[in-house]
Amino acid sequence: MAVSSLEPAGGATVRRKRKVLSKRQQKLRAGLVAYSFIAPNFLGFAIFTLGPIIFAFALAFMHWDGSNPIQFAGLSNFFALFHDSAFIAAFWNTIIYTVFSVPLTMACSLGLALLLNQKIFGRDFFRAAMFFPYVASLVAAAVVWNMLFNPAMGPVNMILYTLGVDPKNLPGWAADKDWAMVTIILFGIWKQAGYFMVIYLAGLQGVNRELYEAADLDGANAWQKFWNVTIPQLAPTTFFVSVMLTINSFKVFDQVYMITQGGPGTSTLVLVYHIYNEAFISWDLGYSSMVALVLFALVLTVTLVQFRYSRSLD
Repeated sequence: MAVSSLEPAGGATVRRKRKVLSKRQQKLRAGLVAYSFIAPNFLGFAIFTLGPIIFAFALAFMHWDGSNPIQFAGLSNFFALFHDSAFIAAFWNTIIYTVFSVPLTMACSLGLALLLNQKIFGRDFFRAAMFFPYVASLVAAAVVWNMLFNPAMGPVNMILYTLGVDPKNLPGWAADKDWAMVTIILFGIWKQAGYFMVIYLAGLQGVNRELYEAADLDGANAWQKFWNVTIPQLAPTTFFVSVMLTINSFKVFDQVYMITQGGPGTSTLVLVYHIYNEAFISWDLGYSSMVALVLFALVLTVTLVQFRYSRSLD
């Protein structure tokens, strides 16, 4: 009788252990299913993105031309940066492009969003027209841009001449070292403003209309409502736009390649274009990786500062 009385308790213990094991198996099975969905994307990321990034970081401290054996270089590639006039020019050109293009693009995008958020005739058409440059082929856009800003017979200089500008004072645009960067900046603003206009339009839809009604009751004018209601309500959107524009400006390459090829001289040479030249023209892959590492550190630093500044305002 004593033995038979212990059997139910032992059986209950076994059943509890089986339940625990079954729950663990279910969790393990669910985890395996989840990881099986993640695995293809992660493998692609690891092979085509993470792996090359790690290799580029290691290559920054090597000498390699792509064919001969890799040789350890230590910090020689880093110290070579300070004696490379092309790198110094590219560094400052990238800073100049960022300093001017980011706030101007933000201002244009916000202005277009405020205008096209109103109930005006043909609003949908103008929204699509402003967004079109962003999705247009870069090659076609660059060709049209070069035609518009042609120093000899471009419509822009024709208009300036009609307005009374002396022919000797007409800008040379992409062909003039003093105006080439201006041309690149204007092209970047025109190309990106439509996209960030859409983001600002989305942000404007989330602005609390009751705040405008309260401002009207307080007798606020249009500027006061814009400065004290619209701008604070758009702060998260503005932060996102500023971060994305900053990153895009630091990695600008395609428009420089299509319009000026970094010239005249080094007037529009930027860091990414310098990386391209060193890697695929000079075939100094170690040095180009060091320039890329410096660019990464620069972008990371600026982005962290932006995030820290945003948190300080909260």
